[in-house]
Amino acid sequence: MTLPFYTIGHSSHSLDEFIAMLEAVDIALLVDIRKMTRSRTNPQFNEATLPDALAAVDIAYEHVAALGGLRGKSHDVPDDVNGFWTNRSFHRYADYALSPAFRAGLDELIAQGHRQRCAIMCSEAVWWRCHRRIVTDYLIARGETVLHIMGGNRVEPARLTTGATIRPDGTVVYPDTEASGSTTHPDA
Repeated sequence: MTLPFYTIGHSSHSLDEFIAMLEAVDIALLVDIRKMTRSRTNPQFNEATLPDALAAVDIAYEHVAALGGLRGKSHDVPDDVNGFWTNRSFHRYADYALSPAFRAGLDELIAQGHRQRCAIMCSEAVWWRCHRRIVTDYLIARGETVLHIMGGNRVEPARLTTGATIRPDGTVVYPDTEASGSTTHPDA
């Protein structure tokens, strides 16, 4: 049986709340996909402290830097390839996701997720305003099941972003269309 992947944003949760959300879905590994593994406003999620807190409840921690957000403009990908994204940070991350470094990080994530139930974490509370959204599209393109941990014991099944196109090589692009990409909830 293939294990599903989960996504979660640490937001401003207390560490106890956050761990309870992970335990509610039996997470064994938290994969941190933040570019910067620290938070000034929520230091409980800093890499210097979070792994020990998780280990105390038998949840492993791994940082996969290759999946981190906050990417610069690509000079190798024409703007129209991911022109669906009107938000520049999403557009830049979608461009970055076409790189070998991203693919290596994704392969590492998938290998881990096939061995144990894992959740990918970033700081943004909601998945549709976070690069977890694009990582999720790549997981779906690879045939994986993805669920978003929303808090309050709520879990949402993920679906491919409207506007996403899966290429034969497994990459995902977001061509410019009439329906531009936004960072609002897709059902809003």
